[in-house]
Parts: sequence; structure tokens; C-alpha cells
Amino acid sequence: MKLRNLWDKLRGLLASSEEKDSDATEPLPPTAPPPEHNIASTRPLGEEEVEHLLDEMGTPIRPQQVVVGLGYSTGLQREHNEDAIYANVANLSANGRDLLFGLFVVADGMGGHQHGEVASEVATRALTQYLLNSVYDPLFKPNPEVPQEALMDLMREGVRRAHRAVLENAPGGGTTITAALLLNEQLTIAHVGDSRAYTLYPDGRMEVLTRDHSLVKRLEELGQLTPEEAAVHPQRNVLYRALGQAEPFDPDVFTTPAPKQGYLLLCSDGLWGVVSEENLFQIVMDAETPSRACQQLVKAANAAGGPDNISVILVQFRDK
Repeated sequence: MKLRNLWDKLRGLLASSEEKDSDATEPLPPTAPPPEHNIASTRPLGEEEVEHLLDEMGTPIRPQQVVVGLGYSTGLQREHNEDAIYANVANLSANGRDLLFGLFVVADGMGGHQHGEVASEVATRALTQYLLNSVYDPLFKPNPEVPQEALMDLMREGVRRAHRAVLENAPGGGTTITAALLLNEQLTIAHVGDSRAYTLYPDGRMEVLTRDHSLVKRLEELGQLTPEEAAVHPQRNVLYRALGQAEPFDPDVFTTPAPKQGYLLLCSDGLWGVVSEENLFQIVMDAETPSRACQQLVKAANAAGGPDNISVILVQFRDK
């Protein structure tokens, strides 16, 4: 199937399914990029308010209960690594309670070495800087403050800033981005493109949290392709949504509970595209540590041919 025919087929299917499925079924009308916003304004909290905030943010989680591993590789068929990854975990003890913060990002650049590598880097920097300034700094300063905006709104604004950073610094390039913000027991996920976020549990469950923004995946969702056909389709990596596209859009943003016993896995398609979910799950569960698991996941992707850059972040949650 030619790419033009694939686009035409998708547009026709989306138009006919608009009433049945209004989520991302048509491109947004062209509008001016959103204006720059100042970092979220905050208000100081007294001792009692800080205590209430920590109570409201969930059951305390000790820092040793979260362990993070990272893995990345250029792969075997690429000369440069156009992916970018970021991981940051911190714990605040206040008034006898712990506030756990985590920020994890995977970005997969596209547009060739000159554009893809820059796109993923500037997008990751823009998003993480905004969230650290808006969430981390106010909560972890000596006199804690809480952002007035909801976390989902802050995540949306962070991704929009990342989008503008790509347009300004890597014209012609683009990148996926999948980010997870952890505050105690809550994960806030922002997602654009076809990198993925999973949760894995010792009882055998494995859930894909994100939705691939690829043309082939959309055709699969509309029943025009089977999962088996989609997995081998020659245009399976063509995206209809990515940072750096000229048309403004809203990222997928949602919240989900962090596993009490289990894992959060973020990765680029250089991993999930060549290693089956069954193998991903088994490697994670068999590994002694998240770092060792990430090493084995990268090794498995390269053993499958390593056709793309490989990036993975694995966060283990222990309920002890």
C-alpha cells in the first residue's frame, strides 16, 4: 500500500467514524501556537497545610521502595542515537511523612541525525525543565508551596513547550515523547507518538498505558487491519501525531495509580517493536534488579536485529 493511499484510506475512515469515535479522529484546525506561559504561580503553605497536602497525596512511600534502571543503545543498524531519556527520583521527609517525586521521559527523534537528535534532546529539556520548575522546586523548597494548576494541566503545558522547542530548534525534525510524573501513589502520563508506557505486575498482568499515534495502529483500531497485519505493515512507523509537526495539537494526558507491587516501563519502539510483550515481561520478572533488566532488554532488542535506537526506563515499586 502506498503512503498516499494509506493517508487517503485513513482520512476516509476517520471521517465516517467521527460520530462513533471523536477522540483524535480528525486533525485540529490550524491555529496559532499557544502563547508562552509563566511558570505556575504558587502560594506559601503553613505547617498544617503541608501536613494536609502530604496526607492527601497518598500513603507514604519510603525511598528504598522505588528502584530505577536505565538502558539505551544505538542499535545495530543506525550510526547515531536519536533517542533521549531522563529519570529523576527524590524523596522529601516532612512532619514524619515522605513525599515521593519522580519524573521519567523517553523521546524518539526523527528526521535524520541532524534533526532527530536535536528534536528529542530539546523536547526532553523543555519538558523536564518546566515540570521541575513548576512541581519539584515548589514542593521541595524549605517553605513548600503547591502549584495552583492541576498536574494534568501542567503536563499539557510542558508538552506544548517541548513542541515549540522542536519547531524553533529542529525545523524539519520531530520526536515522540512519553513522560511519567510520579507523586507518591499517583502517576500522571503525557504521551505523543509511538513510544510506550507499560505497567507490569508479578501476578502476570501487563498493561499498555499509552496509545500509539501511528497510521497503521489507527487502522487497526478501526478494524481495517488485524494486529498481525499491523505488526508487519511497511508503514507501521509512520506517525500522524508527533512533536515538531506544524499543526498544534493536544497530547494524551491521564492519571493512573502507581503499582504497589510491580513496574512502570517506558521505552521507544526500538525495544517494543522487536521484542514481544511476553519476552519483555519475562525479562523484567527474571532480572535481579531494574538495571540488570534494562541491560537484558537492550540485549534482546539487539539480538532481534537492532534495527533502531533502543531506550528503556524501568521503575520498580516495592510495597514493604
